[in-house]
Amino acid sequence: MTPETTRAEALRQVTRSLAEAGIGDNDARFLVLDVLRLTGTELILGGSQPIGAAGAEALTQALARRRAGEPVARIVGAWEFWGLPFGLSPDTLVPRADTETLVEAALARLPDRTCAATILDLGTGSGCILVALLSECRRAFGVGVDRSEAALVQARANARANGVGGRAGFVRTDWSAGLAGAFDLIVSNPPYIPAATIATLAPEVRDHDPMAALDGGADGLDAYRRILAEVAAGPLRLAAGGTLLFEVGHVQAEAVRALGRASGLAPGHITHDLAGHARVVAFTQN
Repeated sequence: MTPETTRAEALRQVTRSLAEAGIGDNDARFLVLDVLRLTGTELILGGSQPIGAAGAEALTQALARRRAGEPVARIVGAWEFWGLPFGLSPDTLVPRADTETLVEAALARLPDRTCAATILDLGTGSGCILVALLSECRRAFGVGVDRSEAALVQARANARANGVGGRAGFVRTDWSAGLAGAFDLIVSNPPYIPAATIATLAPEVRDHDPMAALDGGADGLDAYRRILAEVAAGPLRLAAGGTLLFEVGHVQAEAVRALGRASGLAPGHITHDLAGHARVVAFTQN
């Protein structure tokens, strides 16, 4: 690309280049819009305008990164979840559409979204789950927990950017260590990939997502065991009528449900995602 390349031609070039690498059209559009700081309307109506020297250089670099396997979300540094924008850092996962099933299942447990519910998000990462819930429950207050201070910095920024910063607190700790009190909702999308299978993941995940957010131990269930044990032992607990909800790998729901029963919780309810996979397991007190 050159400074004289038009916006429309830049999109065509990026699309062709990514197609040669087996990458779909949507990534090309995301890259062009973000790198050139354009809206979709500006790209259409101003397609004949040249991208300039800075645009040509930035777009060439972004295209090379995507062709090398870096996810487009990492390149643009942000992604959408629940219709909200979320900034990313190397210490946070890219929010996935599958995780919206966890938000939907949690909201179903709060039929009165005007109530002053308390929410705990264990392993908050970018804060996407907690922020999405607080955006729907205007009087709720939430706490996001993570072991990574860098992730918490990003989560705080995302909470502020989405207008819920005043109702969200963030704490650095190892799962619920040191936490006490009762919560109406406890939610978590913990690491659940069996350690031995991480090497087989797609390069976009294996090489760019934080390992601490992927590695679930030998069978992928270490985090579930830890969280369930801590909730069962207290002083962290579910409030009366409260619910603990996990996102799970699509072959893990029954194993996680069995762990919950063994910890003394009521048999877990399983929610499936849009692809039909068992995606969320929800527990209540017996």
